[in-house]
This record gives sequence, structure tokens and C-alpha cells, in this order.
Amino acid sequence: MTHPHDPLCSGAAGHPLQVETHGLDVIEDAERRGAPRSLFWPWFGANVSVLGLSYGAFALGFGISFWQALAAGVLGIAGSFLLCGFIAVAGKRGSAPTMVLSRAAYGVRGNRLPSVVSWMLTVGWETVLTALATMATATVFSSLGWGGGTETKAVALLVVAALTVVGGVMGFGLIMRLQTWITLITGVLTLVYIALVADHIHWSTVDAVPAGSAQEFIGAVVFMMTGFGLGWVNAAADYSRYLPRGSSSRGVIGWTAFGASLAPFVLLVFGLLLAGSSERLSTAIAADPIGALTTLLPTWFLVPFAVVAVLGLVGGAVLDIYSSGLALLAAGLRVPRYLAALFDGLLMIAGAIYIVFFADDFLGQFMGFLTTLGVPIAAWAGVMLADLALRRRDYDDGDLFRPHGRYGDVPLVPLCLTLAATAVGWGLVTNTAARWLTWQGYLLEPLGLGGRTGAWAYANLGVLVALALTFLGTLLLGRGRVRAQEARAPSPARDTEVLPR
Repeated sequence: MTHPHDPLCSGAAGHPLQVETHGLDVIEDAERRGAPRSLFWPWFGANVSVLGLSYGAFALGFGISFWQALAAGVLGIAGSFLLCGFIAVAGKRGSAPTMVLSRAAYGVRGNRLPSVVSWMLTVGWETVLTALATMATATVFSSLGWGGGTETKAVALLVVAALTVVGGVMGFGLIMRLQTWITLITGVLTLVYIALVADHIHWSTVDAVPAGSAQEFIGAVVFMMTGFGLGWVNAAADYSRYLPRGSSSRGVIGWTAFGASLAPFVLLVFGLLLAGSSERLSTAIAADPIGALTTLLPTWFLVPFAVVAVLGLVGGAVLDIYSSGLALLAAGLRVPRYLAALFDGLLMIAGAIYIVFFADDFLGQFMGFLTTLGVPIAAWAGVMLADLALRRRDYDDGDLFRPHGRYGDVPLVPLCLTLAATAVGWGLVTNTAARWLTWQGYLLEPLGLGGRTGAWAYANLGVLVALALTFLGTLLLGRGRVRAQEARAPSPARDTEVLPR
């Protein structure tokens, strides 16, 4: 019998949709279904967005050549989504949301710190995606002569927000159905877009783009990491937790990384070719990353393009709002999951209104947001990956919810590692386009890296350093703690009164 909340089976015809009741609880054995290949659909659907085309312009904006940008994209996309694949293994080993499984490393209450950061990141991403979908719709309507002003943006924002919030509130059953259709529709229409604008590519112009320095190349790699996999890594186990615990770990890693990386690879290559062929287009993308792409299209395809743009962005935003709700619960909010998702939806709408109607510089703020939160998320990922690598057994279901259990309450070592790595990381990144981030980069001068205006200023080394520090630190300092945890006998049934599910 298929459980109605099973995300890997609920897309089948005949299964009624209903609000998902699962929150932070561990999925029972009888409810786990599917195979690792099922993970392809949500990950592909969440990343088959035409926003991937705009990353071509973002990468070239670092002052590097086509070939350097392509290499940076391959390293950044594949490497970061591989991290998602590794953390997705925790989902099938523990059958709980990512930020619940993180309690094994951070303690039951100590885990609230990374949960808050995870919540901020996912809310930020869903806000950005909603704003982009709104601006793209307004641009298309303006090109068609149907408006495109304040009224059009307001209506578009309401429609996009409604789709996103409904999907997040309903939960996995509706999400999996949406993602299958989004994957098919956006995949086909994106291929049509590529065919229609292919004649705007001028290889001689692209090939003539001069190469940049090693520091600029590293900066592009880190930006790709934060823009793709590191934006998902804190939610990577949310979609594998319904799989049987006996599922292949290699399959979970492979299908997660493959499903998430495939579309961004293709879109990035084509986006590089387009942006490298036209400096004007590359500049326009910085202001309106998706709307600028409509300038290359024949009029008859503008409406289909709006459909593919909106659906692709909604596909990512729906998964973000679902995971942001779970992260908010993990941070300590005691409400049902669907109310947490609804609250995040309201914040998303408020943030999108600011971006669409009031913000002047989208790209600068966007890059600042990615880099700033990318540092603590990278620090968390280092702890989580090392902790997962040290474990030989599945997680103990009951003790994930008990402050007095084997995982502890507020262990100092992982928290201090994370805070220290974040402090070091923020000292090694800069973003002058966002005025509220000018305090960063305070270690570049003391470490002899040229200060905030030197060659290393935009390499964003802080993200990589934070990841490496916490990973190595946890491997060195966490082995004894993990062995002691796994030496204990299994705990009794879960205490539901200790922390909410």
C-alpha cells in the first residue's frame, strides 16, 4: 500500500492530494518507497531554470575567458552538487530532514544555530526566484505591448507567490507532481529557446574574450558553487528521506548530483556563448537576469518563454519554501510544518516586493547575499560531511529528539569550529556592490593578500577556507565523540514531548 505522503510515489494517478502532515519526524519504515533514480525528478526540476543561462554573464563578469568560465562552471557546479549528493545519503540513513540529522553533529539544541542560517538562506533563495519570475513576466508583457508596469508586476507577483506558497504548504505530494510537469515543460521549451537564439552566437567574438588571472578564476568557481550546490546543500537530505534505508548510497549520490547538474551544465555553456557574443546583453543580464534574454526572441515565442521562465523559477522556489519551513521548525518554532511554510511565504512576498519595486542593483545585492551566507553554510557543510564520513551506523531515531541523548544538547566543539571558520571566511571575502557588506575582507590585508582592493579581493577564498577548516577540524576532533555515540545501545521510542515534530 502506498502512503499518501510518499513523495516518490504520490505523483501516480489516483492518489488524492492533501496537506502533508510530516514535519521533523522520522519517516517510518512502512512509508519509505522508491529507488535512488526517483531523486532525478525533483533535483532536475528545481534546476532547469533559464536563470542558468544568466550565469554565463555572471561568470564572464569576473573578467575571465570563455574557456576559463566553462572550467569554473564545471568545477563549481559538479563539485557543489556532489556535496549535495553526499549529504543526501544522510537522508536515507536517518529518514529525517537535513536540519534534524544535523543534530547528530551539533547537538539537539546547539543545532538551532545552523538551522537559523539554513532558514535564512532558503528564504532568501525563494525570495530571489520569486522576484526574478515577476520581473521576467513584466518584461515579456512590456515587449508585447500589454503593459509591464506596476500593475503587471503586482499581478505577476501574486500568481508566482500563490503557486510557490501552495506547493510549499501542501508538501511533497503536490511538489512531486509539480516537479514532473515542470521538468517536462521547461525542458522542451528551453530547447526551443536555444534553437531560436542560436544564430546570435558569434564564436569569433566569444573566443576573443581575454583570459583573466588565477584569482579571478577562483572567484568564478566559488560563485558557481554558492549559486548552485551550496544553495541546496542544507536541504539535500529532505528529498532522500523517503527512500528505504537499504537504498544504494552510490545511487543516492549519483542521481542527486546528476539530476541537479545536468540542466545547469547545458544552460551555462549556452549562456556563456550568448553573453560572450554580446557585451550589451551581458550588461543587461546584470539588471534583469531573465528579462534580458527576451530581447533575442521573436514575438511569437515571448509568451512560451514567460511560461518556461516562471515555471523553472517556481520549481526551485517550491522546494526552497518546503525546506525553509523545515529549517524554521528545526530552529525551535513550535507550529505545524504547513504554518511554518506559510509564514516563510509571507516573508518571501515582502522580500520580493522590495526587490521588484525598490531595489536598484539586483546583481550586486544577489552576489553579496550568496557570498555572505555561503560562508556559514560552507562551514556547516564541512562539519556535516566529516561527521557523516565518520559514522558507520544509521542515526538513532529517538536521540535525534532528546537533548539528554547520545548526540548531546549544546556540544562546544562543532559550534566553535563553525563560528571560527565563519569569522575567518568573512574576513576573506568582499563585495563592494552591496554597501551593507563593506565590513568584510578584514583579513586580506593582515594575511598579505593585498587588502580589499588587491588581486585576491574577489576570489572569495572565505567560502573554500570555511569548508576546509570545519571538515578537517571535525575529522580530527570529532572521531572520539562519534565512536562513543555509536557504542551506545539503541535508545527507546522517540520522545515527542521534548521537541516538536
